[in-house]
Amino acid sequence: MARVEPPVELIEDGLLLRPWQAADADAVHRACQDPDIQRWTTVPRPYLPEHACGFVTDFSEAAWRDGTGAPFAVCDAATGELLASCGLVVVTPALETGEIGYWVAPWARGRGVATRAVRVLARWAFDALRLRRLIWQAEIGNHASRLAALRAGFRVDGELRLAHPSPGGRPEAWVGSLLPADLPAPQAPDAPGAPGAPQAPGAPDPAGPGTLLARRAAVFGRPQPVLFATVGDEELRLRPIEERDLDAIAETCRDPDTARWSTVPQPYQRAHAEGFKRDVADLAWARGTGAYFTVADGDDRYVASVDLRIAAADPVQGSVGFMTAPHARGRGYMPAATAALAAWGFTSLGLARVEWRALVGNTASRRVAEKVGFTMEGVARAALPTRAGDRADAWVAALLPEDLA
Repeated sequence: MARVEPPVELIEDGLLLRPWQAADADAVHRACQDPDIQRWTTVPRPYLPEHACGFVTDFSEAAWRDGTGAPFAVCDAATGELLASCGLVVVTPALETGEIGYWVAPWARGRGVATRAVRVLARWAFDALRLRRLIWQAEIGNHASRLAALRAGFRVDGELRLAHPSPGGRPEAWVGSLLPADLPAPQAPDAPGAPGAPQAPGAPDPAGPGTLLARRAAVFGRPQPVLFATVGDEELRLRPIEERDLDAIAETCRDPDTARWSTVPQPYQRAHAEGFKRDVADLAWARGTGAYFTVADGDDRYVASVDLRIAAADPVQGSVGFMTAPHARGRGYMPAATAALAAWGFTSLGLARVEWRALVGNTASRRVAEKVGFTMEGVARAALPTRAGDRADAWVAALLPEDLA
């Protein structure tokens, strides 16, 4: 692996990547006041002027001097304005590998800065340093960073536990890798997709089909929303599961009908509800794989649960699940809540189909699906697990966007 000493300046794709300078400290301090940078990185909190000064001088200079990293300031090539930080945070010569890290200043977002900077840095790392692999990792839930990595060419195909999670963050991270063959070729200034150039009609998003992945990154990168449904004169709220719902969830899961038609643990304890919230519901939202809601009545009390999960093998298909507290059954809550959730899935997540399944014989669940507008498609043999540990036949139905009209 070659070693390159500063000064190094890379000019490409409308960006200038250069080593940090003492004069950058004020802009770095201003950028690192941003809640998103503080949320998704390990910068000190509060971030003080002396932290910025130390980063652009002592830390940066030591990384270059010792060959342990290559931190760059990302600037507008025309104006010199600081836009972002992007660099190799770790270099491992024995493995010919570097780990990349980046953040974008709040005033520079929405312009593809991270993706462009990562590509410029990667080309330099492969060509000048002779690295054979770049690694990217980010806390699960950091959808903006993941989207930029995917668009830069990284394959994100795993998760790992973080050694140093951000304060208050999740301990799990996505991990991805980039090889020289994965890196897109540099774009001419007037090429479709280049900064300021029009996108070619029908051109695919390199991060996924159409703009689906970008759309979902925007949804799941924000707090889970509150949805609304109406039953007669009563308004229901579909909101994220909260700690105060857990006793009611546990009580509902202990109900004989819930236990009969599901595989929830029995006897169901509050600890099971706590684990469900933490390891299933909250993690699904962070991963962008689903959304789990409490259905609350006009007094904001728990009356039901409903969820929408995105199929791993088909990104435009989802599936719904639901259960109603015994005291709230027969009031029309669940059809209204399920319809509201499905509508959100079609409009916000771009789903093309939502599927419902239930064990054959669960007529109460089937009535809900039919009231929402699901079309029964048949019986899938041995499709669902049972409490006895075997598998049983399931009714299958589907809902399309036009079915909700």
